[in-house]
Amino acid sequence: MKWLSIVGIGEDGIAGLGEHARAIVADAEIIFGGERHLALAASLITGETHSWLSPLSDSLAVLTAQRGRRVTVLASGDPFLYGIGATLSRLVPAEEMHVVPAPSAFSLAASRLGWPLQEVTALSVHGRPLELVLPHLQPGRRLLALTSDEDGPAALAQLLTANGFGPSRLAVLEALGGPDERVTWHKAESFSLASVNPLNLCAIEVAAGPGARILARAPGLPDDLFEHDGQITKREIRAVTLSSLAPRRGQLLWDIGAGSGSVAIEWMLADPSMRAVAVEADNERAMRIRRNALAFGVPDLQVVTGGAPEALADLPRPDAVFIGGGGSDPGVLDAALAALKPGGTLVANAVTLAFEAMLIERHAAVGGTLTRLSVARAAPLGGMVGWRPAMPVTQWVWEKGGGA
Repeated sequence: MKWLSIVGIGEDGIAGLGEHARAIVADAEIIFGGERHLALAASLITGETHSWLSPLSDSLAVLTAQRGRRVTVLASGDPFLYGIGATLSRLVPAEEMHVVPAPSAFSLAASRLGWPLQEVTALSVHGRPLELVLPHLQPGRRLLALTSDEDGPAALAQLLTANGFGPSRLAVLEALGGPDERVTWHKAESFSLASVNPLNLCAIEVAAGPGARILARAPGLPDDLFEHDGQITKREIRAVTLSSLAPRRGQLLWDIGAGSGSVAIEWMLADPSMRAVAVEADNERAMRIRRNALAFGVPDLQVVTGGAPEALADLPRPDAVFIGGGGSDPGVLDAALAALKPGGTLVANAVTLAFEAMLIERHAAVGGTLTRLSVARAAPLGGMVGWRPAMPVTQWVWEKGGGA
């Protein structure tokens, strides 16, 4: 039985609703929505109205208790594109819902700008850190970013400028689809628009200035992009390490002894669905990891301050584990191997003889692959240039069997 209807409504109110959507709203016994949505549809509503409460969970409890009645939810545009639909789908089976979407803010923006939507990166920073745009700042790229409020466009322009993308063109699209719609273009570095409508979306034509912080798509980003105190998996070794970890969509990584967080950060940059936990015993380094995560646009990186293996006890089971620093305690390796999901991958990098011996012993006992990695860089030597070798790394890669 389809007892719950979700109707998308735009800034043009009931004028933008089709006959079917209008009939649903008019026939509803109970209607939930934001105050703005309820006001837009007020002339059609005959049932009992409920504005969303804070926290939202209080309203959802009331809503789900109405199962069997004619309940309608009013939502902005497309309810399943960064909307309430995603939340409701976790509570109500799809076969009990009837959804009538309206054009999303992204669709309206693309139509105003003449941008093919399939060629645009669309993301929401509504109620989320603006830094989420940073991994997408590639010269020539077009972005659509849904902001939180009237301060969002100026803050976004400032973020672009601070990262070397001041020459980018930025459009502010306000109150799309309604009588107060406005579209204006600006340079990020000279943005000065005042009195912005709280309902806005920003379009960005990315252009890089000198020294722009462009994040390459390949693993092994330059070490100097990270804030670190020397405790960092170096660029070349990091590239091999990430290849060995073999990130797959939606997986969770434990980065144990994370140092600067470089491996966990690049793991998360592989795909927006990736998750990671950086475990670091040193409090100052843990704070540094958080700053790096924000600077690289992966603010959802979870940082756990504490020593392993104790700090691993309550963490969700990982799909992959990387052990860099702090791995010489056999208890850390044992805990990681036990927690790893079946089919998961563990990668351990040893630079000390003690940890190397431990990895050689584990390799002999359970298999996997053992590789010696060495890198040398050209550096001044007297009045000439010679090779300066970095410390060699012994890397053990092991995949957990399906029944383990």
